[in-house]
Parts: sequence; structure tokens; C-alpha cells
Amino acid sequence: MRTRQLDLAACLFRSLKPGLIAALVLLGAQWQCIAHEVRPAYLAVQENRTGEFEVLFKTPMRGDLRLALTATFSGRADALIPVTTRTTSDAAVQTWRFKAVDPLRGQVVAIAGLENTMTDALVRVVFLDGSSWVRRLTPQEPSAAIPARQSGWSVAALYLKLGIEHILLGVDHLLFVLALLIITRGTWLLVKTVTAFTVAHSITLALATLGYVHVPSAPVEALIALSIAFVAVEIVRQWRGHEGLTSRAPWLVAFTFGLLHGLGFAGALSEIGLPEGQIPLALFFFNFGVEIGQLLFIAAILGIFAVVRRVRCSWPGWARLAAPYAIGSIAMFWVIERVAAF
Repeated sequence: MRTRQLDLAACLFRSLKPGLIAALVLLGAQWQCIAHEVRPAYLAVQENRTGEFEVLFKTPMRGDLRLALTATFSGRADALIPVTTRTTSDAAVQTWRFKAVDPLRGQVVAIAGLENTMTDALVRVVFLDGSSWVRRLTPQEPSAAIPARQSGWSVAALYLKLGIEHILLGVDHLLFVLALLIITRGTWLLVKTVTAFTVAHSITLALATLGYVHVPSAPVEALIALSIAFVAVEIVRQWRGHEGLTSRAPWLVAFTFGLLHGLGFAGALSEIGLPEGQIPLALFFFNFGVEIGQLLFIAAILGIFAVVRRVRCSWPGWARLAAPYAIGSIAMFWVIERVAAF
């Protein structure tokens, strides 16, 4: 009976495959667009001499189009070097230097045009004495006053929130966690698997952020997508009665691929930037935020699983294969897209 159901599922999938794959490709592309849209702009202001500041302003691009954003300061300033612009694969980078006629502390920094977008802007100001100020500007609050000092608590709160948002908006990381939840059997084994994934990505996040490990981001992102496809295949194999490595030791697979996902987190954190003098604090709370977001997602999925089990319904045999096929198809779309971008 089980074999017949699986054969029926395979036949149904083959009959629906063209439309299903097209829909998943469109869905993957939509998620990719969303991911690009929410990438933050970044404004870094560094005081190199007393009253003289070097500015780097990075704004996201979509194709050849740059978000119409402009960084402004409320005080008077004299330009030392005019604005120069260069482009990367996904951003426009502007640099210039100015001398502050009015002290920069106490001025209002604003990102003009941010209110018309769906993205945020991270502002980081480093002063000559080593002190720094970090603030996230949003479409609802596109400006902020630079205080005399920034407390450690404000840095902790900012990076905690950034960590939570990063994991909850990181669809690839969430799909990997979802695949692990589907294939893992037993509460204790699930705890071991989630713990292994957490420990692994915490290790590589810290090592890469602190500069001990340097890995190009493009291959890492492609391998992250491949890790999702691998677990999706393992789910199908498990349900067909072929127990693979992930079924027997999901914690080992979670730890191994978790090292890759940690490098992905580090790449995102490098784009955000870390405040000078408070790097360990910001790193700790960003990672803590990632863990909180991950646990929230796991709790939500386990709640959904519990509700589905309570529903008295005769599910067709092919229904259980919908999730791994969808996860695997989206993951392979990402693999192809990310490899093509090398």
C-alpha cells in the first residue's frame, strides 16, 4: 500500500512538475527580490583628524537602478574632497570628505528619500577619541540626533534587534531549519539537532567576524542553498524507507552545515558593520538575536505540526511529499542562481 501511494505521488508530481517548478521559480525570484529590497543602506563616518571626517555611503541597487537616497547633516561643513561614486554587484558606494564647521556631536543626520523605500539605513559614526555611535534609521524615522556618547545598552538593543530580523528575513536559513524539523524524530534528538546547529553557526560567525576566517561569500551562499536541497532529498529518502545519514544523525548534519550558515550570518553582519570599541558586545547580541529568532520560528513550526496532527483528516499519500519537493525545488533554484553569479 505504501509503495502504491509513493508511486502515485511520483506520477502526480511528474504530471504537475512543469507548472509546479515554474511556480516555485517565481516564488524563489519573489523572495530574492524581497531580500534585495530589505538590504540596508550603510553610512559610515570616520573622524581622521580633529573635525575632519571621511564618509562612505553605500546604497542598494537593483540592476542598474540605485535607490534615491542622500545622506545629510544639519550642521555647517566645508567639502574637502567631492563625492565620488563606484558600483559593486549590488550597491552604489559614494565616498567624500568634509570638515565640520559645527561640532558633529549634537547634529541631526538624515537619509533623505528613505521614507519612500522599504529598506533601512545603518549609520555608524566613529570619532577620533575612539568613541562611536551606531543607529538604525527607518522609513518611519529617517533621521536621528548624534548624542555626546552612546551607551553599551543601546548598542546591545540595536544588534539584538538586527539579529532577530536577519534570521526571520533569511528565508534560506529558515528553510534549512524547517527541513531539519521535518526529518528529525524524537524530542531529545530534536534538542540535540537544534543545539548542534546553534553551536556550529555561532563558532563560524564569531571566527569570521573577528577576522580569523576569510571565505568568499558567493561560494558560501551557494553551498548554503545546496545544504537545504540535501536535507530535502534525505526527507524523501526517509519516507521511502531508505534511512540516510540525516535520518540517523541529524545533529551531525546540522553541525556540519551550521558552520556554513554561520559564515552566511557573518557576511550579513559585515555589511551592517560593527561599532569600534564595542565589537564583542555587538557580536554577542547579534548572535543572541539570531538564536531568539530561530527559537521563535521553531516554536511556530512545532505549533503548526501539533495542530495538523490533531486535525482528523485523511490526507492523501502524496501530501507528505509536498513540503520536501517544494523546499528542494526552491533550494536548487537558489543554487543555480548563486552559482551563475560567481
